[in-house]
Amino acid sequence: MQDQHKTTTELLCYHCGADLPKVKYQVDNKDFCCAGCLGVYKILSENNLCNYYVYNANPGKQLQSDGRLEYLDEPKIINQLLDYKQDNTSIITFYVPAIHCSSCIWLLEHLYKINPAIFSSRIDFLKKQVTISFNHEEISLKQLVETLNHIGYEPAINLQDVVKEHKSAVDKALILKIAVAGFLMGNVMLFSFPEYFGLSSFEKQFQYLFGWLNLAFSIPAAFYCGRDYFISAINSLKHKHINLDTPLALIIAVLFIRTAVEVVFNLGPGFADTLTGLVFLLLLGKWLKQRTYHHISFDRDYRSYFPIAATALIDGVEKPIAINDIKIGDRLWIRNGELVPADAILMKGDAWMDMSFVTGESEPVHKVLGEIIYAGGKQTTEAIELEVIKPVSQSYLTGLWNSENYKEHAEQQNFNDSVAKYFSLVVFFVAFCATAFWLFQNDSHKAWSAFTAVIIVACPCVLALSTPFTLSAILSIFDKKGFYVKNTDAVEALAKCDTIIFDKTGTLTSSEGASIHFSGVLSDEENRIVASLLRNSTHPLSRHILKALNVDHFYEISNYKEVIGKGLRAEVNDRVIYAGHTSMLPIGLGVGHETGVHIAIDNVYKGYFEIKQEWRSGLAKLMINLSKFKLLVLSGDSDKDHSVLKVIFSKSTHIKFKQSPLQKLEAVLLLQKAQNNVLMLGDGLNDAGALKQSDFGIALTDNINNFTPGCDAILKGDELNLLPNFIQLSKDGLKIIKISFAIAIAYNCVGIFYAVQGTLYPLVAAVLMPISTVTIISFTTLATRWFAKKNKLL
Repeated sequence: MQDQHKTTTELLCYHCGADLPKVKYQVDNKDFCCAGCLGVYKILSENNLCNYYVYNANPGKQLQSDGRLEYLDEPKIINQLLDYKQDNTSIITFYVPAIHCSSCIWLLEHLYKINPAIFSSRIDFLKKQVTISFNHEEISLKQLVETLNHIGYEPAINLQDVVKEHKSAVDKALILKIAVAGFLMGNVMLFSFPEYFGLSSFEKQFQYLFGWLNLAFSIPAAFYCGRDYFISAINSLKHKHINLDTPLALIIAVLFIRTAVEVVFNLGPGFADTLTGLVFLLLLGKWLKQRTYHHISFDRDYRSYFPIAATALIDGVEKPIAINDIKIGDRLWIRNGELVPADAILMKGDAWMDMSFVTGESEPVHKVLGEIIYAGGKQTTEAIELEVIKPVSQSYLTGLWNSENYKEHAEQQNFNDSVAKYFSLVVFFVAFCATAFWLFQNDSHKAWSAFTAVIIVACPCVLALSTPFTLSAILSIFDKKGFYVKNTDAVEALAKCDTIIFDKTGTLTSSEGASIHFSGVLSDEENRIVASLLRNSTHPLSRHILKALNVDHFYEISNYKEVIGKGLRAEVNDRVIYAGHTSMLPIGLGVGHETGVHIAIDNVYKGYFEIKQEWRSGLAKLMINLSKFKLLVLSGDSDKDHSVLKVIFSKSTHIKFKQSPLQKLEAVLLLQKAQNNVLMLGDGLNDAGALKQSDFGIALTDNINNFTPGCDAILKGDELNLLPNFIQLSKDGLKIIKISFAIAIAYNCVGIFYAVQGTLYPLVAAVLMPISTVTIISFTTLATRWFAKKNKLL
């Protein structure tokens, strides 16, 4: 690098684009407005990150003062801010207002090159959030924030939920641009009135003046108000892709060039009125879309029903509680396989937490008494008692659910993407053909009018809005019925399913009622031992037996182990107890009866619990409503209920028993190889692998925390009978989207028919464009509600 020196030339700062002061800073023949911007450039240069400047010209933000960050060394404050901390790894999410372009995303996702103590960073551009995983032994939280400050991305640190606080914040920059565009449009219209109504000979002398004034107003309209469209178009072209902003940027450029040429050479009044009106209407449409997206996102994160319950300990008694009712200080009882819904301190039990939901690492982490257990962890051994230290954030759990750690399927292209990518190319082709035709007819005025009107009237907003608006409305309806679907892409996957697999226990049977009979003899002491073991499991059979035993006192347990699909073992009061399938019992115990939950204490067989489970109501009618699907039942239990299932299901249904979790997974893979789209329903315990592999996995829940990361939806058990209605509404949603596209195509065909003739005035096209957007939004909203009522979901 060259030595820095000060000069007095007035240019723009290479980093942030601000005006240079008289005394500026220079290095590598590049000018900077302050030592901060120069420092950022040096950091990027030293770490070979100067590609940051390739994505956008002057993408940086002017460096602000760090202020006093000493408070970030306080352990209590650090613990409040961190999402996760274990061994040498910490994860934190910052709200960064300065995130504004693709360069920001590129730089913030390459923080590991600036400091190797930063493991990874992930950006949520819409929320302006960055989630950073870092080694807190090598870089402190204060140093991490200083690093962000030094490269011009100061986080807004607030101990409140910054996402919630900023979610509804108005985009002030967009509002300012709308106001400026409205001011410019009003003045241009004013100066264009003489042109509209005809100029007398006396007023002709003002024609040239008004033209130049309109051109002056067009400059900020095009290059300030319409700047984002040019940036978006240029970035898409850099990546060899044409997005929906590209034709809009082109038309703004064409209108400005035509206006400049006509005014400068005194050929006519130009198109300043069309240009300023178009930019104003485009920005209004953008604001409407932004506000709608914010509303949808807010609705999904904070108002939707999340059908998961945790088990609270109230005066020592276990009681199901909705997660949004959990408060700081509450005691929670987390069983094997259950998710921790809020940050809490371990008060009792041996915690081995699977944190893969948060970190992607599947190796269980051991926690000791008094240690913090972070939300999103899943207990893998005995049940534990926790005390909540932070309120539950449904948005945090929703964010984890959508985490890339659990996305192994190839990204499927949705209907919107598959159609929209061709839209801009078709519009350009028609526009250029119309222009060429009129140029060959020696009518340049109609040629330019046709080109302008075609691009404006062929509004891409309809394509961008129809899919998210329709599917988000469907998600909202699902939520109210206790069917919580992960995202809009999952709705499309649900609509395509043609094969349904049911688990039996906890899915076709209810975990609420069952008749229990014990064949054998258990003393009161042994009843307590059995209950103390079963209390740690979420399996429906364990819950049934525990309820039947009705024990009011439990013992401490140790060396707990649960083998999925087989049973449990542990040490209770220095006695070894087994409960489950015969294969779970010590070798050598003679058991004549295969079915039921078998009990052995200290290598002595005590007998077995025979459980007649309560079938969910309306199953026969449900299967009739699902008769057009290929149906399968894969159960881990014995075949004692085979005759009952044969009555419930049709003869063509494949029913298999004694299926291990691996066999269920293999069955899903086999069906997918045969080109079937598989919907899997299970309780989220023994079926996690199959749920994750299926095209659409549903975890049923009955007042217990059966939330599994691999599922695409969670369904309340008593709403299972609405499954055909949910599937049909998702299919109707795709129908609505296709009708929306048909409406848009019809609108575009009519508009283009007049536009190519040069008879459609460009400003009229600009007015029609937002009208078409409002029409589509209204149609999708009303149509979704109509189909929801038709499917008895409203």
